[in-house]
Amino acid sequence: MTGLTENIHLLTPEFALAGLALLVFIIDLFLPQSRKDLLGYVSVLGLMGLIVLSVLMLSGETESLYGGLLAIDAYSLFFKIVFFVMGIFIILSSIEFVKQHLNHAGEFYGLLLFSILGMNLMAESRELLTAYISLELLSFSLYVLVAYALGNAKSNEASIKYIIVGAFSSAILLYGISMVYSTLGVTRFLDISAALTSVTDVSPALWVGLGLIIVGFGFKLSAVPFHMWAPDTYEGAPLPVTAYLAIASKTAAFALLIRLVAEGLVPAAARWEQWQIILAGMAAITMVVGNLVALAQSNMKRLLAYSSIGHVGFVLAGVAVLSTGSILAANGVIFYLVAYSVTNMVVFAALISYFNMTGQEEIADFAGLADRQPFLAASIAIGLFSLAGLPIFAGFTAKFYLFTAVADAGFLWLAIVAIFSSLISLYYYLQVIRQMYIQPALAASETRHDGHDHQPAAVDVAALARPSVLILGVLVLGLVAVLWFGVYPAPLLDFIDVASRSILPGG
Repeated sequence: MTGLTENIHLLTPEFALAGLALLVFIIDLFLPQSRKDLLGYVSVLGLMGLIVLSVLMLSGETESLYGGLLAIDAYSLFFKIVFFVMGIFIILSSIEFVKQHLNHAGEFYGLLLFSILGMNLMAESRELLTAYISLELLSFSLYVLVAYALGNAKSNEASIKYIIVGAFSSAILLYGISMVYSTLGVTRFLDISAALTSVTDVSPALWVGLGLIIVGFGFKLSAVPFHMWAPDTYEGAPLPVTAYLAIASKTAAFALLIRLVAEGLVPAAARWEQWQIILAGMAAITMVVGNLVALAQSNMKRLLAYSSIGHVGFVLAGVAVLSTGSILAANGVIFYLVAYSVTNMVVFAALISYFNMTGQEEIADFAGLADRQPFLAASIAIGLFSLAGLPIFAGFTAKFYLFTAVADAGFLWLAIVAIFSSLISLYYYLQVIRQMYIQPALAASETRHDGHDHQPAAVDVAALARPSVLILGVLVLGLVAVLWFGVYPAPLLDFIDVASRSILPGG
């Protein structure tokens, strides 16, 4: 028993994070309704403190806890810091939105903190059941957050769809884990690798189990053809929750998948190449379908949902070539996740600010935005250019690294499909930019023809309020990061390289 608990102090950041979430719940009981926004600042200060604590306690640590269930290493520390930064960004972007549009602020911030705890444990997990429990902790928090706009029928509908699909995908994932265990007798990633290497007779149940695990991850990542829940859920959820789904939950799921592939499948890749072809095919279909369907969207949240699906395809392409044990592939995937997250943070922060001022989210509602809110329009434009992969922005550098890794691993056809899909995405991103910079704003008495209903103009642009200082600060920091990672990513890549080597065989 002593051997299992002697290093439990290395989980101090997780215990402190759970305590912070409970503290937010307690403080909420004593604050008047007019001061509930203070809970957001308490959460942010707590997360900042946890970043400092994690760096001081865990830098240089390489330990396996609870008999190999959890790993404390450079990889988990890197993603832990990434998740804390994402949480800080989402909370800062949400404070005004929650104050204007949502009730029960304490529960909102508390659930966000508990979901970050689930993401941390996902990055640390080295065993299938531990990973599953961590994933469910994240998922349960998201089920509630998606339905948090209680008076909005779309939000409730989105949550019901998300819960049904999420429960179905969880059942598939758990059934796949049970079948792998029934054939190999192990659930730890390293033991799975050893068993796959030594097994002589391939049981059909093993193939089915691995296939079901891939399907389960496909649902969680909204990869095609398991993406049907994403557009409706993104559209119905409150905007900060949509941002959280697009950024944090995707990154956490990939953090878990990367460790599973690197520790559980890469050492046995020489004998188990079929899974690589399956992932490559899923990646190609996902990036093409996501970007093609995005062309037909008129709602900004649905457009970003399909855009997110397309980006999932790009990252899956990198995961598919990890079987070579390539440091370049691992670095490219992780760097892409960071660059994609930072870029989406900028876009969603600007969208949240615009929604706070107007209550609108249709693409046509952004007509003439550059005339009255040039900084807001420029932030959205820069974010979309980065997502499309144009030079000097983080998205270009990330795609260059990732696509190079894919081509270098012998999947030149997959890199070509990715480049073609990026060109498609540029078109629908430019449609949004065209609305902001070229399309004139409609007067309040005019109507818009959006292909569905004839609706009043979205907003009287001349009457727009100014974005808050808080949102402006978040946007400035996000834009600096987008440009910095695009022009000089070397310092970040040094940290990513250390993280990648800590999980790859021989790293």
